[in-house]
Amino acid sequence: MVILESLSWEVSVMLKLKNVVLVRDKKTILHIDDFQLAEGEMLAVIGPNGAGKSTLLKVLALLEEPTEGEIFFRGERVTGKNALSIRRRMAVVFQEPLLLNTTVFNNVAQGLKFRGVAGPEIERRVNYWLERLGISGLRNRTPLHLSGGEAQRVGLARAFVLEPEVIFLDEPFSALDFPTRVDLLEQLSELLANTGTTAVFVTHDFTEIPYLTGNVAVVDGGTVVYRGKLKEIMKEAASIPVIKHLLKPLQKSMLVQDYFQEV
Repeated sequence: MVILESLSWEVSVMLKLKNVVLVRDKKTILHIDDFQLAEGEMLAVIGPNGAGKSTLLKVLALLEEPTEGEIFFRGERVTGKNALSIRRRMAVVFQEPLLLNTTVFNNVAQGLKFRGVAGPEIERRVNYWLERLGISGLRNRTPLHLSGGEAQRVGLARAFVLEPEVIFLDEPFSALDFPTRVDLLEQLSELLANTGTTAVFVTHDFTEIPYLTGNVAVVDGGTVVYRGKLKEIMKEAASIPVIKHLLKPLQKSMLVQDYFQEV
């Protein structure tokens, strides 16, 4: 059974996919009839490995061109002529920060330099985000001397310093230990709330979602099989096999929480 919820936004639509299909080696990897992301929305995209989550993110972020279909950004159809200018209004944070072999400061500043931002403004914005993410003391370090959590904070600073209209996060904390992951999830939630940035957060772990949002899209087999609220998924959609499978870690986490509350 496939459950799809029709969405009626009261705010403007930031991104829209219409009849998008992506084919690789004669195999359909992604098939999205209609997908909308509202301005200011924080959406978690969850699904098992190989479900098409990262592919959906790359298509939304204009990092991969679909075989068929249309993409709209704030009502404007994305074409070969405007794709670069629109992409510069976005930012992406990957699981691996992919930092350059230079200082933390230069890593965070790199995107601003590409966009032709003036030197004094670069200094101001980079210093602000280094401070905001608690890594000012690392400004002169190179990636080789950073922990996983520190490197991912640099990745977040590099994204937020661009002041993007929409930010995409592709399982950014999955490789980190649990305490660091929770700390960064809470910090990311605060940053998104304070900046009002529209965001898509890809994960395979339901336990990460409540830290950030209650809005969820479930992807399986390259298509969105459910779109709605986290609480609704847990109550009404557990009959969908992929959701039942994905819910198990969250249910176990709840059992652990109940245990410690009883101690």
